[in-house]
Order: sequence, then structure tokens, then C-alpha cells
Amino acid sequence: MSPNASVSQPPMKPLIGNLAELRAGGFIQSLMDLSRTYGAFFKLTIIDRNVYVASSQELVNELCDETRFSKRVQGALQEIRAVTGDALFTAHGHEPNWAKAHRILMPAFGPIAIRGMFDNMLDIADQMFVRWERFGANAIIDVPDNMTRLTLDTIALCAFDYRFNSFYQDEMHPFVAAMVGALQEASERSRRPKLVSTLMLSKARQFQADKELMDSIARELIAERRRDPKGNDKHDLLNLMLNSVDPVTGEKLSDENIGYQMITFLIAGHETTSGLLSFATYLLLKNPAVLQQARGIVDEVLGEAMPRVEHLAQLRYIEQILMESLRIWPTAAAFLVRPLQDTVLAGKYPLTTEDTVLILEPMLHRDPKVWGEDVEAFRPERFAQENASHLPPNAWKPFGNGARACIGRPFALQEAQLVLAMMLQRFDFVLDDPSYTLKIRETLTLKPEGLRIRARARRTAGSLLRSAVPAAPQGTLTLQSAPRSSAGAGATPLLILYDSNTGSSEAFANRIAGDAPSDGYAGNLPKDGAVIVVTASYEGQPPDNARQFVSYVESLADGALGGARFAVFGCGNRQWARTYQAIPKRVDAALAKAGAVRIVERGETDSGGDFFGAFDEWYAALLPRLGSAPGKDVTAPPASAGLQVKFVKAGRESALRLGDLQQGTVIENRELVDMSAPHARSKRHIEFALPDCMTYRAGDYLAVLARNPDEMVDRVLRRFGLTSDTLVVLRRDAGSASLPTGRPVSCGELRRTMSSLPSPRRGPRWPPLPPSRRALRKGPSWRRWRARSTRRTCSSGAAASSICSTASSPARWVSASIWTCCRPCAPGSIPFRRRRCGNRTTSR
Repeated sequence: MSPNASVSQPPMKPLIGNLAELRAGGFIQSLMDLSRTYGAFFKLTIIDRNVYVASSQELVNELCDETRFSKRVQGALQEIRAVTGDALFTAHGHEPNWAKAHRILMPAFGPIAIRGMFDNMLDIADQMFVRWERFGANAIIDVPDNMTRLTLDTIALCAFDYRFNSFYQDEMHPFVAAMVGALQEASERSRRPKLVSTLMLSKARQFQADKELMDSIARELIAERRRDPKGNDKHDLLNLMLNSVDPVTGEKLSDENIGYQMITFLIAGHETTSGLLSFATYLLLKNPAVLQQARGIVDEVLGEAMPRVEHLAQLRYIEQILMESLRIWPTAAAFLVRPLQDTVLAGKYPLTTEDTVLILEPMLHRDPKVWGEDVEAFRPERFAQENASHLPPNAWKPFGNGARACIGRPFALQEAQLVLAMMLQRFDFVLDDPSYTLKIRETLTLKPEGLRIRARARRTAGSLLRSAVPAAPQGTLTLQSAPRSSAGAGATPLLILYDSNTGSSEAFANRIAGDAPSDGYAGNLPKDGAVIVVTASYEGQPPDNARQFVSYVESLADGALGGARFAVFGCGNRQWARTYQAIPKRVDAALAKAGAVRIVERGETDSGGDFFGAFDEWYAALLPRLGSAPGKDVTAPPASAGLQVKFVKAGRESALRLGDLQQGTVIENRELVDMSAPHARSKRHIEFALPDCMTYRAGDYLAVLARNPDEMVDRVLRRFGLTSDTLVVLRRDAGSASLPTGRPVSCGELRRTMSSLPSPRRGPRWPPLPPSRRALRKGPSWRRWRARSTRRTCSSGAAASSICSTASSPARWVSASIWTCCRPCAPGSIPFRRRRCGNRTTSR
């Protein structure tokens, strides 16, 4: 940049320039202080590098114009490339793997896919809150530590079907220590001369060790998935990267790049979200009025029920709290851009293609011209729909900009919204130290340091109402399997158009196409038919595959589509309040301007609301009007001639909520103790064979599901006049149940595998007591009485899933099924209960 006196700059020192202005461990906070002193645009010289810092909405709005500026990977991002390579976050814009991975991965972060991850998010959040509950109200909870464990486990499970099980060990997983060390060193290297970093051999060795550990974890996950014979059946991010083909180049991602992407998602997918939840907790505690309002809304929506994905649409205020938290403390607090050509910023700051501009988000989010004079106040109402829609463009940028914006934004906000709602529902929480003053810890992200709370349970996990029948997997809208009829000779041509980066619009279009007769119509927009357009917008811009169409339809002359009929349905997200439904509105207006007549008013759906319900409502209104189009016959769709078969997961493991288990086989069961010895207690050696292609390692679990003896089951059925194949349907109005409800189940299956039947007792229940308790204790009859009562009151059939160790039941449970899980799971995933059987305590 040519010298310009209008650009402010702190005084420089020899050799180091402005390096002394930047506090160690406080780079972003130092820039915030400098911005308050030197204004919304100033220059820094750090040794031999120059950087310009911008923080006003007016300037940032220009810098976010992707026709003039693009993301620059420099400084700490350039250093962390040693770990993440050309993954999405650290790739240069010209590197082919960025565009290839972006096209492949976008569908994995679309509304349908993100909603499908809800149950896994709920699973991990429940683990954390059960832990809080069991530690009690006096336990001190390190909020950033717990939120880091939560978000790491969530992204690993949702993206790679892998469990770190962070809540079942005291120390954090080694990946976290390696990640924090690598981020810290990358940040420090960006402020050191390269020669100094080269000479710091111990730090270089540790950085390399951290890199190798993260690489090894990624390679292990890839290899494990390739070994899994059912790996291709999993619909997660890892499977998408391993098997999907880029629609443009026809190429797959290399294993090296997949490893880089995995490390990037594990870092970015948990580090920023954990900071968001930590800051939101702090800000709520410092603003009790907001806390009480939020808790009231959560109690009204959730009540005594576990959250479901449809609840999120009713918890908009929680979303506003998160967005306001990101305004005050954006966890990824800055990004760099560079001019694509020499240009002049704001008409007065000349920039060249060699210049770098840092967009300082915390000060952008404190621009008083946008947010008012109370920029430090925590007011979630700023992001209410009626207020957010009037914000100027590019005033709130916690997820970056444009094509290089964070691809995981929907994932992070859904996870954070769920966790914060559950936290408010289940706990009253206070600061451990009421005088705590916020201190920020900086690596590549921001987090509160030393934030600790105490949490008292308002509702326990066991008291919340859960669905007795496991939730059906997230559905998708697909073509109907029944064959479609051909259109009649006089039928109106129907053209269905969609554009989408994530697949949501395509799914809705396929639904419509599946119901429509197939007539092979193709060509330009019809003048005598019907056109249905399903579209979305991304920060106000068309999807990648709709840019030409939007330009084309907006260039049509008045009356060019006279006689045509049309309908438009838009997908969107209200978090982008200013540009919500921007492209659907433009397409709808352009078609009307060209002379086409609306069949129904434009429909819209919000990915944070009732995503499918809104479409169904609009579609129900469209169908009858579509059928009345000129020349189109209204006929009922033909019935399918074949049977439709739906397979239901096996009953017992579903009813008991035991997840994805497979059955093993007991191959040896022998006694290790001489049971003839006095006071002997049974201990047994048990060996079992795992199912094919399954391995076991520390952290996996086994479940023993006992079967009641056939003769006992037959006796019970005869007693009640039932047969084994008699079908019953159990119902329960509220609460959870360990039996299958709402579906038919045979009496034989119900009594044999899903309920406990005590063994019939023979002879007198208790031996005759001696005349007095004292005589009982002193006389020899005491020993006989104890032995007899133990033998007759304890048996292996006393309860399903229990293992009794008394002399009378050494091997009766050999017929029990051994069920194993194919991945490490939380011990809390299956019920562990203690039972007392006779005078001996057993557990399951």
C-alpha cells in the first residue's frame, strides 16, 4: 500500500515494529484496545509484516464483497496448516481440494442431515448432565472443561460414529491436549520471527508430536471404518468423505485430505462451540433477568419431557441468547481478507493485492452505529426476527464470510441450542465464586478462563418423560416407490425445477415429482403449462447451481410467460434474518413479472422450525389447484400392485433402548471355586465368541439379556389362558417403559425375553424358627437356618438380566444371550440396577 497519512498506526519500535503492543496470550484483546484508541481502521507492523485492522460495519461490508476480496490464509492459520493441510478451514482458495471437499460435504450440513444428528447430540448432552446430577449440588464444575468434553464427544459421534467417552474418565482425551498444544504453538509462531521458532527445538519437537498424535487418531478412524463390513451403511460425515464423488471433477477425496478434514472438524467442531456455551453460561449468570426469562420459556416448551427436535422451533429465545453471546464474544474472533485487485477501500484507503486486512469481529459487533450505545449490554432481543431483519448487511460475522464461512454453523447452533435448553430445564446454577471476573483465554479461539459453577438439579434424568418406543430415524423426502403413470394426451406439461447446495430443495422437488405423472417434458420454461420452483438462498445469494437461472428469469420480458402457471417454495433459515427467503422472493416476483399466474402463494420453510410440516401444508394446498390447471385431468394416483414391507428392529433390544447390539455366543462357562467348601461363593470363567467382523476393546460393553425357561413361560401362559402366539398391544399414557408399547408383540416373546419370572418355590418358604431370637443366634440351628434360607430364596431365574452367585444357581444363566456393541459406548447407555436376591447382592 502506498503511504497514506490518514491511516492511523501506533508508534513503532526498532526491529519489532508494533509487536510490543500485542500482549502475550492476548492478541485479540490487544487489538480491541488498539481499536478503541486508533479507530475503525489502523495499521500494524509486526517485525517485517504489515496488517490492517478493520472493525466498522461500513468497512467490513465492503471487505465482505467476494467480487473484490477473498479469504487470506496467513499467520496462525498458515502455521496450523502443518496439522490440517488443505482442509476446508486452512486451504487456500486456489487449491483444488477446497472446492472439491466443499461440494462433497455441503449436503452433510444441510437441514435434513443436521436434524438427523439430533438424537446423538441428545445422547452426549444427557451424559454430561447425568454426571452433574450425580456429583451433587456442592460439586464445582469447570464449565469450559465440561463443554469441551461435550462438544468433542458430540462431533466425533455425529461425524465419525466414534465415542471418546470423555465423561467416563478424569483426564481429557489425549487428542484435546495435542490440539490445544498445537493451536497455542501455531498462534505463538505467527508472532515470532521464523529464525526464533526454528531455534526453539523443544517446542518444535512437541508440535511435531502433537501433529503425529492427531494424525494417528484420524488414520485409526479411517482404517476402522474401512474394516467395518457395514461401514457403507452409515450415513455420517466420514462415510460421505470416503465414498462420495465430486459432481464436478468426478474425483474422490484422498485419504490424506480426509485425515486433514477429520482433524479440522474435530478442532473447529468442538473448540468454538464449547467457547460459545461457556460464554453464554457466564452472560446468563451476569444477567439474571434474561436467565429467568429463558428458564420460563424452556419450562413452558419442555416441561417434564426430554427435548425433541420439534421443540427447537419453539425455543427461539434460546437461539437469540446464543447469537447475542456470539455478538459480544465471537469465539473465532477474526478472519483475514486480501484484495483480488488493487483497490481503494471506502474511497480513501488504497490497497494492493499484497495487503492483508484483519476483520476484528468483537469490535465490529460493538459498532455503536449498528448496535446503539449499549454495545456491552447483553440483550438477546437484538436478534428477535423483527429487529434482526433490519440490521445492515455484514454487521454480525461470527462464522466468517461467504463461500469461506463456517460450513458447520447449523450443526454448532443446533447443538448449542439443545444443550443450553437442557441445562436450563434441569439445573439451577450459580457461580462458584460470586466475585469472579471474566478472563479470556486465547489460542486460535476465545474461551472464558477459570469459569466454575455449582449446579443443583431441578429435574433428574429419571424423572423426565421419554418415548417408550425408540424414535424413528430422521426421514428424507424421496421418490415414491410406486410406478408413476404417464400423463394423458391432454395433460398440462409440468416442469419442476430445484436448486440447492445441501440437498433440501432437491428432496422436496423429488417429493413433488414422485406424485406427478411422467410425461418426459423438457425444454425452456413452458408458456402453456405449470412450473414449480423449489429454491433456497445462501446469505442472500442463489445456490451454486441456480445463479444462471436466477439471472435468466429476472431478464425475461414482460408477458414472456403469458399463459403459464407457477408456484414457488423456498427453503431458508431465519438466523439470516435480513436475507431470509431472498432468492425465492426474487424468483417469485420475476415469474409474475413475466406474465405467469400463481397457482398458490409462495411457500416457505425454516430449517430451524417445522421444516417438513411447512412443506406439507403448502403442498396440500398446491395439489388440488395444480389439478385444476387447464387441460389437466384430476385422477387419483394408482394403487401399487405390490406389497409394502417395513422391517421393525428386534423387540427386546429396542424396548430396553440398548442401541446397535449384536448377539454373541457363550462357548465356555465353568466354575472356578470348590463349591463344596463352607461359605464358598461362586466365581466362574466365561468365554464367548463375538459376531463376525466385530472386535472388543476397553470401553466397549456387554449386555446379558436372560431368557426365562420355556417351562416357566408355558406355566404362566396356561395360568392366564393364553397361547404363545397371542398378540397384545401395550400402551402407556406417560412416562418411560421397559416394555414395547404401541406395537403388537406376542405373549410368548413378552414373557420369555422382556419380563422377569421368579422361579417357583418349593417346600416351606422359611424353616421353623427356634423359640427365641437369642436361642436362634446361639444354637446350631442358626447355621442350618441361614443355609436353608439362602438355598431356597435365591435362584438364577429370579430376575431377567441378573446373575446370582449362590450355590444353588451356578450355571442356570448359560442360556442367556450375550449382546455386544460394535463401538465404545457410555456405561450409562444401558440400565445398571442393583437387586437383592435372598441375602446376596447381585447387579446388572
